[in-house]
Amino acid sequence: MSTLYERDEASIAGIEKLRFFPLEVVSGHGSTLVTPDGRELLDLSATWTACGLGHGHPAVAEAVSRAVRTAPGAGGLSAVHPDSVGLAEDLLALVPGSGERRVYLGHAGSDANDVALRACRHATGKRTVVAFEHSYHGGVGVAMGVSGVHVDAGAAPDPDVVFLPYPNPFRPTGGGIDADVAECLDLAEKHFATGAIACLIVEPILSDGGLVVPPDGFLGQLHERCRAHGVPMICDEVKMGLGRPGTMHAFEHDGVVPEIVTFGKVLGGGLPLSAAVGPAEILDEPPAAALLTTAGNPVCTAAGRAVLATIVADRLAEHAAKVGAALQDALRGLAGSPGADRIGEVRGRGLAIGLELVDPQTGDRDPRFAAQVVYRAWELGAVVFYVGGNVLEITPPLVLTEDEAARAAVILGDAIADVAAGKVDAEEVARYAGW
Repeated sequence: MSTLYERDEASIAGIEKLRFFPLEVVSGHGSTLVTPDGRELLDLSATWTACGLGHGHPAVAEAVSRAVRTAPGAGGLSAVHPDSVGLAEDLLALVPGSGERRVYLGHAGSDANDVALRACRHATGKRTVVAFEHSYHGGVGVAMGVSGVHVDAGAAPDPDVVFLPYPNPFRPTGGGIDADVAECLDLAEKHFATGAIACLIVEPILSDGGLVVPPDGFLGQLHERCRAHGVPMICDEVKMGLGRPGTMHAFEHDGVVPEIVTFGKVLGGGLPLSAAVGPAEILDEPPAAALLTTAGNPVCTAAGRAVLATIVADRLAEHAAKVGAALQDALRGLAGSPGADRIGEVRGRGLAIGLELVDPQTGDRDPRFAAQVVYRAWELGAVVFYVGGNVLEITPPLVLTEDEAARAAVILGDAIADVAAGKVDAEEVARYAGW
């Protein structure tokens, strides 16, 4: 009989696969995934943060069960129902801002960003979008065309996008990180001065580009320049927001209040749900310009309301700050252990942590080593992926315990040591291309 993975290979389209090892799972609970043979894996990805409350959270299960039993239709396209309106109201209360605002509800961060970008173009009458190199904002439409990761991989850039360099404190250019920030801000200023900019879109932490944490104050300085030129800032919080960075919103770190904020992943508790929160004059027009039949459906919006309520009631942002700090300390504590010279840096905020793996002789990125480490970690009992070619992206469920954080550090340390000692089959790992 074929394995589940073999059945997947024979039936599911490769165009939608990003595989790092032959991960088969049949159930999950909390921060644990269970394989067909009953093996338990510590989940350090949360499905790229989408399962932010972990697996089988009772609040989400109850909300979804209720909604399925009594669902008033299957979307908010031409009708209103309590959970779509309620979720929008919840988000307006949770997201700082002023003036009359609206909420777009969609299925994924990709469509939330795409709609926000298109709405800015329509509202301003301008076309040019300022984005960042190695960014990720989605896999469809305008959002895909302004995603540096997709452009790096060969996708056609949007004809009206300009990319700025994202300041990376671990890998500054010759002039140092302060000079890099100044250069980025100067380039932004020059583009803004043309009067042709519809909006700027930015991740407060560059996620798929390598989990890069910018210098303190960078986002604030960038927003000041946006405001000076009347350019709306779209802050993409799809992957890094809603409690993960140790604050409710990642943009809070710099005291910024963006014009538009987009959400996805964790918002749905594992179900397809996204949102954009912004000014009515941008998100109200033109009518019927962003139609998805099942967007705002009763099941997903009920899940979203349960997710937001749980994050607030259980103080998960504070929990993420505490457990994330403990996990970062444990990872830094690997210094001196076998293979630790491969760790270039441990960085992050809250439970958004990047572990950069390098060639110990040169300090250069080591993608081959990273691919083998995530494979070995899976063999040892943890699920973690890499981004930016060589950075382990550690984004476990927000309910991760301190004991689980300690276990995570041990597994990752053992994985790094084993790969450094040549205990991993490189040919087997090469079968899983990852990015």
